[in-house]
Amino acid sequence: MTHRIRITNAKLVNEGQIIETELLIEKGRILQISPSVSINGQVETVDLNGDWLMPGVIDDQVHFREPGLTHKAQIFTESRAALRGGVTSYMEMPNVVPQTVDLQRLEEKYAIGARDSAVNYSFYLGATNENTEEVKRVSTEDVCGVKVFMGSSTGDMLVDKPAALASIFANSPTLVAVHCECEQRVKERTQGALQQFGLEMPAAQHPIIRDDLACYLSSSQAVELAKQHGTRLHILHLTSALELDLFRNDIPLRDKRITAEVCVHHLHFSDADYGRLGFLIKCNPAIKKESDRLALWKALLDDRLDVIATDHAPHTWEEKNTLDYTKAPSGLPLVQHSLLLMLEHAHQGNIALTRVVEKMSHAVADCYRMVDRGYVREGYWADLVQVSAQPSQVAKADLEYKCAWSPLENQRFSHSIERVWINGELGYRSGAINDSVRGQRLKFEAQR
Repeated sequence: MTHRIRITNAKLVNEGQIIETELLIEKGRILQISPSVSINGQVETVDLNGDWLMPGVIDDQVHFREPGLTHKAQIFTESRAALRGGVTSYMEMPNVVPQTVDLQRLEEKYAIGARDSAVNYSFYLGATNENTEEVKRVSTEDVCGVKVFMGSSTGDMLVDKPAALASIFANSPTLVAVHCECEQRVKERTQGALQQFGLEMPAAQHPIIRDDLACYLSSSQAVELAKQHGTRLHILHLTSALELDLFRNDIPLRDKRITAEVCVHHLHFSDADYGRLGFLIKCNPAIKKESDRLALWKALLDDRLDVIATDHAPHTWEEKNTLDYTKAPSGLPLVQHSLLLMLEHAHQGNIALTRVVEKMSHAVADCYRMVDRGYVREGYWADLVQVSAQPSQVAKADLEYKCAWSPLENQRFSHSIERVWINGELGYRSGAINDSVRGQRLKFEAQR
């Protein structure tokens, strides 16, 4: 990090603008942004030849499966996939083995991140019905948030006792991120579907079982709890039109106490894709109707939905290719192609390029109150992505995921990720990963 880098001939996509500029990076941070930066002494020059330069993506919801589920994924493998996809920071979930539900286990994960993560990292503390005292002790500066499963998904971390939920919402010193599905409704509808179809029911039943009302019953409860206790609430992976009026777009994001996320697969797929992809796109909450997908897009663009993430959640090919609905795990790998997928939607006119950067970088940093990340600004860490107009395609041979498959295989994109800098170090270039680069632990503002 001691040398200086001058980036020239860049079209910088940042803070609602696209401008031609140069950057000077020193000691991992952006020292200067100018049409012609001032050079004194030795500097390495990187000419982007008119390519886009943007802040790295910050993914606020990934499952990298370590410890305990490393036959599916590891922090090492999945962070490399993130790097290759232009994701320079991530926040990872606690439903591993053993579960990350106390501060000792949380710090053990941070040690793995320091050793193995190719990009910047943070980890959630998982909430349970019994660990409010651990929640109270979370450092607001060093931990991204507390994760609450108000509906069960992969793992058994369901928080379903009203007193426990109230205590978590009342006492968390930091952001509470919530998976919202009504457990009772999901169980009842699962039993009804099994009686009708048997174990080999089609994947298309998944959004009927985990329907919009199951989501709304839980997300509306979370909103009420947050209002009652003044909690900073972040509802993850919104999927239904029914839920969208729970969220505001009449105040700036920094002033919101209740925020919401949408994931790339819920923007891209609909129930029409189950016939083609089956359990490969089984996830919780479920991919729902086309009308829900279109409503999510509308809410994203009018700022009721604040950030875009992946909920990257790999399982092995063998696990996904069962015929038994009850055994097919929920989740799909997405982190290597989330930026390219959203850039493709921009290419198709569904969203402005500057809005992609806003929702995948700026807004995530603002929502989580991150320190010196998410923007291309002087003094900020140089987490940067160069994107070229060279077309690309999702090929199995290029996947960095340990599970070695993607629901986007053979998908064509109009752009390619050319270079990725992590804290000013070149971590990726044109298909090659620099394995000497390691990310940093993310930092957050010290406030509730």
